[in-house]
Amino acid sequence: MINTKNLIWSNLNKANNIPNHVLTWLDDQQSLTAKLKQKFNHFSINVLSQVESLVHVDETELLNWNGQSIVREVELLGDNQVVVFARSIIPITNDTQNLLKIGRKPLGEVLFNDKNIKRSQLQITHTHGTWGRRSIFTIGSTQVLVSEFFIKNLYAV
Repeated sequence: MINTKNLIWSNLNKANNIPNHVLTWLDDQQSLTAKLKQKFNHFSINVLSQVESLVHVDETELLNWNGQSIVREVELLGDNQVVVFARSIIPITNDTQNLLKIGRKPLGEVLFNDKNIKRSQLQITHTHGTWGRRSIFTIGSTQVLVSEFFIKNLYAV
């Protein structure tokens, strides 16, 4: 797991010095789940937690939401190795009721299979050798924050 608190984020289009093998994962508008399924023979998800929880200050500010939220943290595995850690902030609203029932299903499959869901500009971060990205998905009038951190195992394969 990655400490996601107090990270410094910047817009992807203003970033530089990103290695090409990392940029191909950061700068991608398609579903990460779909891309991982293409890369690996075996893809799976390990749900670490999905509970109502306090949200980091920067996440609250970005979402402009002070209500109740579910924090979902998962590991995405390629060929039985953790390749991505993901943290999603899902405000509890009428718009997100279906998301809260997905269980072990990847969130990306739901978000990218609904043409009415819009995605914001990507932001990136770099911490302790790990690159991450985040974006907001708008579902109705609710904004959901999805942060993804690319583990070195992803590039080694």
